[in-house]
Amino acid sequence: MTRRPPGRGSRLAGLLFFFVCLLGGLGQAASLAWPLRDWAPPGFAPGQPSGGLQIASLALLVFALQFATRVGQAMWRGWVFGTAWLAGTFWWLFVSLHTYGGLPAWMAALAVFALAGALALYYAFAVGFLCAWAPLSRSAQALLFAGVWTIAELARGEFFTGFPWGAGGYAQVDLMAPWAPLVGVYGMGFLAAVLAYVLASLLTAVVHRVLAWLRQPVRPVGTRPTGGVYVTTPKTGLQLRSLSWWRLAGGVVSACVVAALLVSLLGGGERWRNLGQAKTASTGPLRVWLLQGNIPQDQKFVPGTGVAQALDWYPRQMLEGVAAAAAGQGPQLVVAPETALPLLPGQIDPAFWRGLLRPLAEQAGAQPVAVLTGLPLGSYEAGYTNSAWGITPAAARRALSDPQAGEVHRYDKHHLVPFGEFIPPLFRWFTQMMNIPLGDFARGELPQPPWIWAGQRIAPNICYEDLFGEEIAAAFESAENAPTVLVNLSNIGWFGDTVAIDQHLQISRLRALEFGRPMLRATNTGATAAIDHRGVVTHALPRLERGRLEATVEGRSGLTPYAEWASRWGLNPLWLVCGMLVLAIASLRNLGRRGGRTRRR
Repeated sequence: MTRRPPGRGSRLAGLLFFFVCLLGGLGQAASLAWPLRDWAPPGFAPGQPSGGLQIASLALLVFALQFATRVGQAMWRGWVFGTAWLAGTFWWLFVSLHTYGGLPAWMAALAVFALAGALALYYAFAVGFLCAWAPLSRSAQALLFAGVWTIAELARGEFFTGFPWGAGGYAQVDLMAPWAPLVGVYGMGFLAAVLAYVLASLLTAVVHRVLAWLRQPVRPVGTRPTGGVYVTTPKTGLQLRSLSWWRLAGGVVSACVVAALLVSLLGGGERWRNLGQAKTASTGPLRVWLLQGNIPQDQKFVPGTGVAQALDWYPRQMLEGVAAAAAGQGPQLVVAPETALPLLPGQIDPAFWRGLLRPLAEQAGAQPVAVLTGLPLGSYEAGYTNSAWGITPAAARRALSDPQAGEVHRYDKHHLVPFGEFIPPLFRWFTQMMNIPLGDFARGELPQPPWIWAGQRIAPNICYEDLFGEEIAAAFESAENAPTVLVNLSNIGWFGDTVAIDQHLQISRLRALEFGRPMLRATNTGATAAIDHRGVVTHALPRLERGRLEATVEGRSGLTPYAEWASRWGLNPLWLVCGMLVLAIASLRNLGRRGGRTRRR
């Protein structure tokens, strides 16, 4: 990106920038949720995001790119950064592959590294394009970097079913919270990339000043004229450059834009913070119980242990909710996590269903309780889905009188997990090596109607479906029928007691901000939490403990700007804007040329 002729750098410099990119990638991974529980630097907290760290770590990559003299060199540095970032983000896949899947440790580690390395290619090609077509103007370079970086993030999130876990924008859930309902997570990542470029350019300027100072002779070097007397050329202070009005105006505009962006992050006033959700309004409170069974993952699908625990504890909590509601102090909704009932309905004794449905059906109070629970549906012969059932008192009565009535609200998971819920082509050999209950699940439709209960329109999503905001947005096309409450049912037990729990919580917080809706989380091992429409965690259970979370949330109606455009066009506006920006800047790559000479840093 120096616009210098290709040259051969020193091995020491190459090694130095390798470690700069490695450190930057690991910092990018830590920015989503600080991974160390026993120690955190000042200003950090275990499990919490850091928008500042995300920008600073990305700036390290830009700093390394600004010293790259060849496209291949830039791609290598981008790949090192991306691999370190992604491997450091979802290293916990090793737990599911090795601890629960039974793969040898070396093979599980290799699989995680291979996945990270493959996904890092998006970023390698992005920075390669940047360095091949870098304009001369610093402002244009900043926009080009943000554009290609955002395109790489979009590609990772959509191509080959998509796996955008750890996208940079999630680390900005606190620092850039007012931007979330306007531009979404990828737009926040674009803004962070611009700031990272500005920070890296300041660092580069400082480094060049220091190097220039170190290279100066201790004493001024004189020149010897014909008369034989040495003459020292006096210093003239700053060497002024002739600046055109166009460049001066461009610099002023760029500085103003960066300043405005910084002001928006550091405060911006109450009106700015509420701008994205100005068109949303309360739909009233909803009292909920969120259940966390904490059933060990290696026992969850084992008859006599995990299955028996699930079929005993979850229904008991639901019936306690019915009793509490009858006393006028209970919930309006009880939520159990993904596959809380770990068997197909036909595999469960009919007496179990009668014991659960009859108390629900016989409720006579003014504020009855309903149940939302995760379970697989279907049959081995006809296929099955990862689903959730919403059971109201009326639906329970009809189910008792006619089991085939089909009045229970049903949500079927749409975005399936590769290798866990469907097997990608050519990879069956890999899944056959693991001891995990795998299968080819059927996909649910998109969108699916919300479940209407207690004056709210409730939209469930399962597992990592809340990672795909554009798919949740499909239900927001009409403000009159849009969900008022989002509910995530998950089982992160596959990944043990790791930072995956904290990362998933931050992802759910950002979804709440984007749509201006509360997000309820019911999980097997954590994080079971209630998040309000501002992305604030109002109630939470400790991880890896059995219990129920009693909370009250406020449903919301109306649409945020993000919900409006994402529900109509998905992520296409971001693709279009970033693509046009990249093409425009690349076609004007001589922007900033002065007098026909190539500007160097």
